[in-house]
Amino acid sequence: MSTDNTLFQSIDPLTPQQSELPRPEVSVRAGEGTRTEGRPTPHKSKLSELLKNSKLPAADRPAVAEALSQYEKWIEGMKSLTTEGDELVRDLVDQLNTYKKHVELNLIWDSNQDFLFRQRGQLKIDNSIIEEFMPWLIDHRIIPELADQDVYAGPAGAFAAAYFSSSLAAPLGGISMKVRTKDQDFTLSRKAYLKASFKPDFPAGGSSSINICLAYIAAECKTNLDKTMFQEASATSHDLKIAVPAARYYLICEYLDMTPISTAGSDIDEVLILRGKRLGSHKRKEYSSAGNRVERRGEFKKFLETNPIRYDVIQRFVDHLKEIFEARDPNEDDVVAKGYF
Repeated sequence: MSTDNTLFQSIDPLTPQQSELPRPEVSVRAGEGTRTEGRPTPHKSKLSELLKNSKLPAADRPAVAEALSQYEKWIEGMKSLTTEGDELVRDLVDQLNTYKKHVELNLIWDSNQDFLFRQRGQLKIDNSIIEEFMPWLIDHRIIPELADQDVYAGPAGAFAAAYFSSSLAAPLGGISMKVRTKDQDFTLSRKAYLKASFKPDFPAGGSSSINICLAYIAAECKTNLDKTMFQEASATSHDLKIAVPAARYYLICEYLDMTPISTAGSDIDEVLILRGKRLGSHKRKEYSSAGNRVERRGEFKKFLETNPIRYDVIQRFVDHLKEIFEARDPNEDDVVAKGYF
C-alpha cells in the first residue's frame, strides 16, 4: 500500500459554520506492511472522563486507574498481532474478550459501591469497548481490498439530508444550506464537500459550503437491544439510505432483549448478536446490590465465560465487508455466460 493512501483518515477539523459533524479524533497514514495506529479511542475517553467524575466513589478510583492500565495492554496486544485474514480476526476477538471480562468483572462487578454497576449504561464504560474495537477489523491484512481505499473508520455524524432555510423574503444572496446528520457508533465513510449558491460563480458572500461525512457502512453498537432501539434504528437506517442509497446499515448488540423481528420490512441489513440473550429481570434485580454481587461472583463469572463475544458473529460482519469491497461492476461476457446479473 502506497504511503499516499490513507486509512483511518480523520475528517479535517471544521468550524461550526462549516459543519455540525462530530470530529473524528485521529489522522493516520498507513504504509506497506505497517500496522495502522491511532484509531478512534471512545472507550479510553470514557475511562478518562470517569476518573474526573466527581461522583465516582474514592474507593473505585484505583480500580478505574487499573482498568486504564489494562486498556493500554489490550491496545498493545492488538498492535502486536502478526497473523492475517480470518486468523487475525479470531486473535482480535480473543484480545477483546480478555479485556472486556476485566472491565465487566474486576472493575464494575467487584466494586463494593453501587455507582459503577448502576450507572454503567449512562457512563458507557463497557458498551464503548465494542465501539472502539470495530475499527480494528478495518485492516488490509483482513480485507486486502482496503489497501487501495481512502476511508475513515470509526464513529461519525453521518450525512442524512441537506436542506435550505432561506425563503423568498430573505436576501437574494443568502441560500442558507444546512445539513442533518445521524451520529453512528461505527462508520466506513468518506468526506465530501457541498457548495450551493443562487449564483453560478458562487460569490463569497452568497454561498454556503459544508463538509459532510458520507457513511457507506454504518452500525449502531448496543449492549442490550430492545424493541424501542430497533424501531429507532429502522428510522435511522431509512434516512441514511435515502441520503446514500449504496449504504449498508447494521445493528450490532451484545445481548438481545426483545422477541426477534424480521428486518425485511426495514432498511436494516442485518442484526448481529454478539453474545446471546440478556439475563432476565429477576437476575438483574438480584445483582443490584454490592453485597449480592460478592456472593454471586462465581455465578456471574461463569456467565461471562460461557457468553463471550462470539468469533463467528464478528467474522460474519467481516464477511459482509469483504463482499462489498470484492464487488465489481458486471462484465457483459460473464453475465451472458452465467445467465443472470
